[in-house]
Amino acid sequence: MEFFKILHKYKKSRIAEINTPHGTVTTPIFMPVGTQATVKIMTPQDLEEMNIKIILSNTYHLYLRPGIDIIERAGGLHKFMAWKGAILTDSGGFQIFSMEDLRKITPEGVLFRAHFDGTEHFLPPEKVVDIQNRLGSDIMMCLDECPPYPAERGYIDNSLNLTLEWAKRAKLAHKNTDRQALFGIIQGGVYRDLREKSAEEMVKMDFPGYAIGGVSVGEGKDLMYSVMDWVGPLMPENKPRYLMGIGAPEDLWHAVENGMDMFDCVLPTRIARNGTVYTSRGRIILRNSEYKEDFTPIEVGCGCYACKNFTKAYIRHLFNVHEILGMRLTTLHNIYFMIRLCGVIKNSIENGNFEKEKEKFLANFEI
Repeated sequence: MEFFKILHKYKKSRIAEINTPHGTVTTPIFMPVGTQATVKIMTPQDLEEMNIKIILSNTYHLYLRPGIDIIERAGGLHKFMAWKGAILTDSGGFQIFSMEDLRKITPEGVLFRAHFDGTEHFLPPEKVVDIQNRLGSDIMMCLDECPPYPAERGYIDNSLNLTLEWAKRAKLAHKNTDRQALFGIIQGGVYRDLREKSAEEMVKMDFPGYAIGGVSVGEGKDLMYSVMDWVGPLMPENKPRYLMGIGAPEDLWHAVENGMDMFDCVLPTRIARNGTVYTSRGRIILRNSEYKEDFTPIEVGCGCYACKNFTKAYIRHLFNVHEILGMRLTTLHNIYFMIRLCGVIKNSIENGNFEKEKEKFLANFEI
């Protein structure tokens, strides 16, 4: 069976299938983030009932806690967390490089101290691949350096060269190529020629899929959209395109318009735990007093469990008395919203009215 198959195209946008050992994923797709082998507050059953086919976990966090040996003895990450669907594991590069005071970058790999106990660890790109091989994830990511914004051109150039060298080493170290797909990551900051250089060199390595990294790190939406516009045409048509760390609803439309297939972000679940939910009109904060006597659902017509059974007034009450059910319901709703939005986008591609649906969504959705 083909790993990746395009089913329908509309201009740059496309609907495709990614076939993994743990099921078929239809794109465009938003992947809920289960950093530490759990999507916060959710059970696997919750996700299955929302028809979630793939989630994301994090190599860095799982390597530190509970440790790869424990997960391996449990039978791999899928069995450890009782998840039947596909799993993409990030390399942990973003987490490591966000700890500027706790790590040192070398050509051989990354030396860092754990964020919770200060223990010292060294991760070369080969070990990051080995960890993910042992986890058994369906899609794996190469170790990359995720540079900050802003950063000098010279730093970005050196950074992307390091990422390219690590990608070569990662590919050579990769086992289980028949059941685990290793993706390369395109870097280059906000410099067009460096992004193009990174894409061209990464594509030469012939990975099964490619990601755009180093976006949504403070550069602003206009620059983020520009990066997609520069890099998208250089990414192979016949392979998945993953835009890392993107999860604002308005951004999905722009990304799909530029040919992207896969997205992940902690934003929908993080804001949910603070009482903020997505609606077709934009975000609303359920803790606000205006919802004290609002006995309507979060969104009329939404099919999620929260909207079918509870009111804004009730969920607001749960937050005010610090009951965890409030966070659970808002998280359910926001994940469902993102999955339903992907469905709307897919329909617009199939029906050839993508621009009309995008304009309609953005006109109503207050950012």
